Amino acid sequence: MSNLDRFIETFLNGAVLAKYTPAILQGVWVTIELSILIVIAGTLLGTSLACIRAYRLRPVSFLIVIYADIFRALPPLVLILLAYFGLPNVGVTLSSSTVLFVILGLTLGAFAEEIVWAGITSTDKGQWEAARSTGLGFTQTLIFVVLPQAVRMVIPPLTNRAIAITKMTALGTVIGVPDILNQATTAQSFSGNASPLTLAAVAYVVLFLPFVILSRWLESRFAWKKG
Repeated sequence: MSNLDRFIETFLNGAVLAKYTPAILQGVWVTIELSILIVIAGTLLGTSLACIRAYRLRPVSFLIVIYADIFRALPPLVLILLAYFGLPNVGVTLSSSTVLFVILGLTLGAFAEEIVWAGITSTDKGQWEAARSTGLGFTQTLIFVVLPQAVRMVIPPLTNRAIAITKMTALGTVIGVPDILNQATTAQSFSGNASPLTLAAVAYVVLFLPFVILSRWLESRFAWKKG
């Protein structure tokens, strides 16, 4: 057997691919569902906290900063393991999918808060003053004038961060979440062949490459033009 034949037998075995493709596809749907929920929850959480921080209430702002710093500093895998294996010891038992959703949602929320907050603080003060001079209150100015401009500025970095966090759904395999990687590693164990891992790699490319391309388009579309 030549080296090429050995490579094909190991990574592109047709019989193995055909047998385990349905399982990998099930993992794809799990990954898609989790990714959508994480992006929605994390983005909404981060944006809400950034808006709350705009009121500059020191105790509240301090707590938000602490939360953001902790979740940006700690590896998500550590948090996932602590939550999944630690919470049952205090009477809180969550499913593996719930733990993954909560931890990655909170992680994305922490990054989103800092990104949106940077957009809010970088908005020209004249926008605040002009809006307030027309009779708009602070909250109205924030929501209808400042936030739309901030969002326009932060869409590219926020999209990139969302993609990076959602790819971490693969970490769920360590606690049994039946995502793409979990299905692939299980299939690889049963078959004794690496072809399911190749199929998983293809699935990740097909799933996330469009979002990477979208992020590049958004970066060019929403970038402020330099004079």
